[in-house]
Amino acid sequence: MRILAIGDPHGDLKKVRKISLKNIDLILLTGDLGKADLARKRFFENQKRKQQGLDELEETAKDAIAMRNEIHNSTINLLKYLSKYARVYAIEGNVGIPNKSELNKIKKKYGIKLEATMDKVQRIKNVKIVKNSLRKINGLRIGFLDYFVDTSWVKEFRPKDYNEKMKKAKEQTDKARKILKKFGKMDILVCHQPPYGMLDRVNFPGTPKNWQGKHAGSKVVLDYVKKYRPKYVFCGHIHEGQGHARVSKTQVYNLGVAGWKIIEL
Repeated sequence: MRILAIGDPHGDLKKVRKISLKNIDLILLTGDLGKADLARKRFFENQKRKQQGLDELEETAKDAIAMRNEIHNSTINLLKYLSKYARVYAIEGNVGIPNKSELNKIKKKYGIKLEATMDKVQRIKNVKIVKNSLRKINGLRIGFLDYFVDTSWVKEFRPKDYNEKMKKAKEQTDKARKILKKFGKMDILVCHQPPYGMLDRVNFPGTPKNWQGKHAGSKVVLDYVKKYRPKYVFCGHIHEGQGHARVSKTQVYNLGVAGWKIIEL
């Protein structure tokens, strides 16, 4: 079975089109499917304002439409393109697909009705968005662990709302640990963030200065890999960490933004 793993595409169809898709049986995506340049810019602007003691910029109706449409259109275009060549299995990552609850809030706040991305994705043949689930595909056990905030991130980055963030992170971390334990032994783990300390150091231009050089990976993922030793781990999230590493017999690939790796199992 010939498998193509692609790192966080971020809607960069131009870059994805450069990947040879001939004779591929399965495509795996590590999350962050859509382009989110507008949302990302707003996020880092607000991070800087927080550091300066300023209020966050308020989202306007125009902002809401522009940001969601950018993610929506680029996600649909990407998945339609890839699905022509092979079955596609993907996680959402932290640039998630706007869900109905979020869209209902926008409708209530601004009186704007936006198209539900997930509804449209579910109508694309050969595409599966998988959340915290193990799939058996052609005899292979492939686990899909979606993005979560690990307590290791909160300890490393120490946000101002530390106690609140830590409380939520503990809930998410406990849940992720249980999911991975339930997965047990498998061939491939597809997750969003890298294992802690591996291909996960933040050095991306524009990120807050106090983030630079810190590890943004997950200790839960690292512990799982050390114990269960899957053949491959494919991840992304920390784009500047793109590369290859090993944990015992496990091959770990941070595929960055639309980086790729072909394996045969």
